[in-house]
Amino acid sequence: MTPDTTQTELVTVETGNLRELITNARFVLFDFDGPICQLFAGHKAEQVAKELVDWLEGQGLRGLLTEEERGHPDPMVVLYAVNRRHPHSDLVAELEERLTQQELKAVISAMPTAYADPLIRTWSAVGSRLAVATNNSPRTVSNYLTDRGLAGCFAPHVYGRTGELDLLKPDPHCLNRALNAMGAAPSAALMIGDAPTDLYAAERAGVPFLGYARNEYKFQLLKDAGALNIVDSLLPVLRTLRSQA
Repeated sequence: MTPDTTQTELVTVETGNLRELITNARFVLFDFDGPICQLFAGHKAEQVAKELVDWLEGQGLRGLLTEEERGHPDPMVVLYAVNRRHPHSDLVAELEERLTQQELKAVISAMPTAYADPLIRTWSAVGSRLAVATNNSPRTVSNYLTDRGLAGCFAPHVYGRTGELDLLKPDPHCLNRALNAMGAAPSAALMIGDAPTDLYAAERAGVPFLGYARNEYKFQLLKDAGALNIVDSLLPVLRTLRSQA
């Protein structure tokens, strides 16, 4: 079975639980890369990570990363590693900006997650307040949402990566910013994410969580992290929402 294999048996949320999660959600917080789109569908994350590593090596900083970190396919791993060793430094700020520029390039070839666009528009149309809470750059998110005609569904509630990298998920900082800005009680909100860090941040913020797993690998990560409600498609979420509208 390949990492991109999706099976209906990956769904662990009961219909009643899904209905309850949606009914109670007057405020919906979306992670970005995963539930809304595959940001690096065409501009591969592995290549972005390699370019960040190559840039560090060009600065004479090859020894700053372990062998595992140098070969890791996730550019955030490179950024985290440098931040741990040189927190709040100009080096981290430069590396973060380079990552942001790569994310902005990736927007052009990002692949929308199936049913995400109609789900977002429907949730907005029925009066729920929406926000993005992500570890990606808020500039990246805003550009993507604008290109898809979705910016109005979220404006102005996009909360992403800042210079304070220690406050990225699993820290609940971006979730709490969204809740505070919207005047939302955590129990009246719902977080939709595809990674354990999303789950942990939601738990720490006191927000109910719905996992989205586009493949078996993502499903197992969420399940092992303790997620109780997971879907492998946003279609049942959209159908349940429409049935209540």
